[in-house]
Amino acid sequence: MAETENKSYSLAEMKDKYIGKTGTDDRDEYEYELRMDVLGRMIKTARQERNLTQEQLGELVGVRKSQISKLESSTNSATIDTILKVFKALKAEINFNVKIEKQMIKLS
Repeated sequence: MAETENKSYSLAEMKDKYIGKTGTDDRDEYEYELRMDVLGRMIKTARQERNLTQEQLGELVGVRKSQISKLESSTNSATIDTILKVFKALKAEINFNVKIEKQMIKLS
Protein backbone atom coordinates (compact mmCIF):
# COMPACT_ATOMS: atom_id res chain seq x y z
CA MET A 1 0.00 0.00 0.00
CA ALA A 2 1.49 3.33 -1.05
CA GLU A 3 1.67 6.16 1.45
CA THR A 4 -0.07 9.33 0.43
CA GLU A 5 1.62 12.59 1.18
CA ASN A 6 -0.49 15.49 2.37
CA LYS A 7 0.62 18.88 1.14
CA SER A 8 -0.19 21.87 3.25
CA TYR A 9 -0.75 25.33 1.81
CA SER A 10 -0.26 28.72 3.38
CA LEU A 11 -3.14 31.18 3.58
CA ALA A 12 -1.40 33.35 0.97
CA GLU A 13 -1.13 30.38 -1.41
CA MET A 14 -4.82 29.56 -0.93
CA LYS A 15 -5.83 33.17 -1.59
CA ASP A 16 -3.68 33.25 -4.73
CA LYS A 17 -5.24 30.02 -5.98
CA TYR A 18 -8.90 30.60 -5.14
CA ILE A 19 -9.32 34.39 -5.07
CA GLY A 20 -6.58 35.62 -7.37
CA LYS A 21 -3.07 36.95 -7.17
CA THR A 22 -2.34 40.21 -5.34
CA GLY A 23 -3.09 43.14 -7.65
CA THR A 24 -5.94 41.46 -9.53
CA ASP A 25 -9.42 42.98 -9.40
CA ASP A 26 -10.90 39.99 -7.55
CA ARG A 27 -8.14 40.00 -4.93
CA ASP A 28 -8.34 43.78 -4.45
CA GLU A 29 -12.11 43.55 -3.94
CA TYR A 30 -11.69 40.68 -1.45
CA GLU A 31 -9.04 42.58 0.55
CA TYR A 32 -11.18 45.74 0.57
CA GLU A 33 -14.24 43.87 1.83
CA LEU A 34 -12.14 42.17 4.49
CA ARG A 35 -10.80 45.53 5.72
CA MET A 36 -14.32 46.99 5.80
CA ASP A 37 -15.51 44.00 7.83
CA VAL A 38 -12.70 44.48 10.36
CA LEU A 39 -13.36 48.22 10.49
CA GLY A 40 -17.06 47.58 11.12
CA ARG A 41 -16.28 45.23 13.99
CA MET A 42 -13.89 47.79 15.51
CA ILE A 43 -16.59 50.47 15.37
CA LYS A 44 -19.16 48.18 16.98
CA THR A 45 -16.77 47.05 19.73
CA ALA A 46 -15.71 50.62 20.55
CA ARG A 47 -19.35 51.78 20.59
CA GLN A 48 -20.35 48.97 22.94
CA GLU A 49 -17.40 49.66 25.24
CA ARG A 50 -18.63 53.27 25.49
CA ASN A 51 -22.14 51.98 26.30
CA LEU A 52 -23.64 53.85 23.36
CA THR A 53 -26.53 52.74 21.19
CA GLN A 54 -26.27 53.05 17.43
CA GLU A 55 -28.75 55.91 17.65
CA GLN A 56 -26.67 57.76 20.27
CA LEU A 57 -23.50 57.36 18.21
CA GLY A 58 -25.34 58.54 15.12
CA GLU A 59 -26.44 61.68 16.97
CA LEU A 60 -22.85 62.38 18.05
CA VAL A 61 -21.62 61.99 14.47
CA GLY A 62 -24.56 63.69 12.77
CA VAL A 63 -25.82 60.64 10.87
CA ARG A 64 -28.82 58.36 11.24
CA LYS A 65 -28.84 55.13 13.23
CA SER A 66 -29.14 53.21 9.95
CA GLN A 67 -25.78 54.63 8.78
CA ILE A 68 -24.09 53.37 11.96
CA SER A 69 -25.75 49.99 11.50
CA LYS A 70 -24.50 49.79 7.92
CA LEU A 71 -20.98 50.77 8.99
CA GLU A 72 -20.94 48.08 11.66
CA SER A 73 -22.21 45.39 9.31
CA SER A 74 -19.91 46.55 6.50
CA THR A 75 -22.75 46.86 4.02
CA ASN A 76 -21.94 50.47 3.26
CA SER A 77 -18.73 51.99 2.07
CA ALA A 78 -18.47 55.16 4.11
CA THR A 79 -16.35 58.17 3.39
CA ILE A 80 -13.11 58.59 5.30
CA ASP A 81 -14.61 61.76 6.79
CA THR A 82 -17.52 59.80 8.29
CA ILE A 83 -15.22 57.09 9.63
CA LEU A 84 -12.98 59.71 11.25
CA LYS A 85 -16.04 61.40 12.82
CA VAL A 86 -17.24 58.06 14.20
CA PHE A 87 -13.91 57.28 15.85
CA LYS A 88 -13.62 60.85 17.17
CA ALA A 89 -17.09 60.53 18.73
CA LEU A 90 -15.97 57.23 20.27
CA LYS A 91 -12.83 58.94 21.60
CA ALA A 92 -10.80 56.33 19.74
CA GLU A 93 -7.65 56.95 17.75
CA ILE A 94 -7.46 55.76 14.16
CA ASN A 95 -4.58 55.99 11.73
CA PHE A 96 -4.50 55.40 7.99
CA ASN A 97 -1.32 54.56 6.16
CA VAL A 98 -1.20 55.47 2.50
CA LYS A 99 1.69 54.43 0.31
CA ILE A 100 2.24 56.56 -2.79
CA GLU A 101 5.16 55.67 -5.02
CA LYS A 102 7.20 54.17 -2.18
CA GLN A 103 6.52 57.11 0.16
CA MET A 104 4.50 56.41 3.28
CA ILE A 105 1.94 59.01 4.30
CA LYS A 106 0.22 58.62 7.66
CA LEU A 107 -3.21 60.16 8.22
CA SER A 108 -4.66 60.43 11.70
